[in-house]
Amino acid sequence: MEDEAILCIEEVKESMQDAMKHLDKEFLKVRAGKASPSMLSGVMVEYYGTLTPIEQTSNINTPDARQIVIQPFDRTQMGEIEKAILNSNLGFNPQNEGDIIRINVPPLTEERRLELVRKAKAVAEDTKVGIRNARRNGNDEVKTLEKDGLPEDIGKKLMGDIQKLTDEYSNKVDTLFEEKEKDILTV
Repeated sequence: MEDEAILCIEEVKESMQDAMKHLDKEFLKVRAGKASPSMLSGVMVEYYGTLTPIEQTSNINTPDARQIVIQPFDRTQMGEIEKAILNSNLGFNPQNEGDIIRINVPPLTEERRLELVRKAKAVAEDTKVGIRNARRNGNDEVKTLEKDGLPEDIGKKLMGDIQKLTDEYSNKVDTLFEEKEKDILTV
């Protein structure tokens, strides 16, 4: 019974860590003014009949804070890569220069910055929902263990531990969001 209780806490913690990893990935996609190869993560290219992440089709570099340079492994796929970038709704206008594709990252307007902050806030809220779902699942598991004979005082302690984890991870989300917001709003 004690082992199951420890396992329950570990599962909750793992779920919350997964939510945080997802948050980190999503925050990388929200650009903050300077060019980064991660801005293109999530762009899928029709590569020889298969949808493939752009980073598996090309070298992606940022020679300066306002440019992204994409050098495809296969030059015959330039058109497909260019089309994928245009279709990704990132607001980029790729320029095909024969052997590379250059993207000039425009400076963010105040309106666009506020829109990105709202997007980041929504991602943070989704992460908090994931953390609360992990808490609910953990509490349900504790209740099941109590029905199967786990002493009530141990069950209450477990639920308290789960709540502490929930608070800890929710605070981490708030801190990461505040950092991201500051990063986006800094001109």
